[in-house]
Amino acid sequence: MACDAHESAEFYGTRLGALAARLLRERLVLAWPRLPGQAVLGLGYAAPYLRLWRQEAGRCIALVPAQIGAARWPIGSANLSCTAEEDALPFPDLCFDRVLLVHGLEAAENARRLLREVWRVLKDDGRLLVVTPNRSGMWAHVESTPFGHGTPYSPGQVGRLMAAAMFRVERRDTALFLPPTNLRLLQRGAKLWERGGRRFLPRLAGVTITEAAKDMYAAIPARAGVRRHVVLDEAA
Repeated sequence: MACDAHESAEFYGTRLGALAARLLRERLVLAWPRLPGQAVLGLGYAAPYLRLWRQEAGRCIALVPAQIGAARWPIGSANLSCTAEEDALPFPDLCFDRVLLVHGLEAAENARRLLREVWRVLKDDGRLLVVTPNRSGMWAHVESTPFGHGTPYSPGQVGRLMAAAMFRVERRDTALFLPPTNLRLLQRGAKLWERGGRRFLPRLAGVTITEAAKDMYAAIPARAGVRRHVVLDEAA
């Protein structure tokens, strides 16, 4: 079951939610340091992370799929927020330079259709960044956070989904090795948890981060084979 958008907003308003967002933003910005003038789509519940590029992006839109509700963009922002069906995004083809998918893939009613819609609206040289709960991590099994709802994925499963939707994986990363706890003593050591987990226990990350590009060769249909005509001589 997907986490409701209002529940996600409440989580990110807590101390643990703010810490999780900060730790994850530190990894996302490594993939996309700057996006000046670019068109960016945040799909799922991406508002806590779009703030990385909101000021410099030419256009920044937060879209929440209809099945998890609606979310309000921060007050005073000139950017947009909206809701729509995940398999019918209200945008023309090839209109976004970057798409960030967070709290979206695991909540999708049909993950492949969602990714095909992302493929459609993403420019040919664009990039997709997908954040998913890691099946082997602790965060996927704690329902008090948005990462504990929906279907968690292993890195291999994400890669296969990307390939099936005609995306090519370019980069992988991990985050959230900190246990999902409200104990302040553990939260104060968040940096140590992240560094130690990434080095010694990478498979136990709370989330996996996958950057992908459109696989244009996969979209080109195979050439039709040459038909051979066999002439049979009639017996005299």
